[in-house]
Amino acid sequence: MPQIKSIVREQVVTASADTSLTDLTQLMDEEDVGSVVVLEGDRPTGIVTDRDVALEAVAEGKDPSSVTAADVMSEELVTVDADTGIFDVLRTMEAENVRRIPATDADGNLAGIVTFDDFVVLLGREMKLLSDVVEAEIPPYEHA
Repeated sequence: MPQIKSIVREQVVTASADTSLTDLTQLMDEEDVGSVVVLEGDRPTGIVTDRDVALEAVAEGKDPSSVTAADVMSEELVTVDADTGIFDVLRTMEAENVRRIPATDADGNLAGIVTFDDFVVLLGREMKLLSDVVEAEIPPYEHA
């Protein structure tokens, strides 16, 4: 079974737990991402998503300059080992109701991140390959 490290994004947008929400949202905007992984050293300890920003800070009327990543990040971070199989990662995403999962190396350090969108793109590419095989085996379609 293919492992998650075959599609994991190694360039991850990260911040420390004391980063202000203002700085986090600017970082998300600059990097065009919907989440920032919070690190302590090289180890992921949390994740802040655009949804966290909206629900935990904006909806509650908090001052984004005084709120930190630690205040809004997911408290129980779900991670997977980079050697985990792709289907097992999908099962974990479903079971934990998450759309983004940081992958870690054998030492627990951040190795990358995989998102629901990455799986949609992967599935689309696989379906295109299957379609090409089928089309090569059948007569061309006649259009009226």
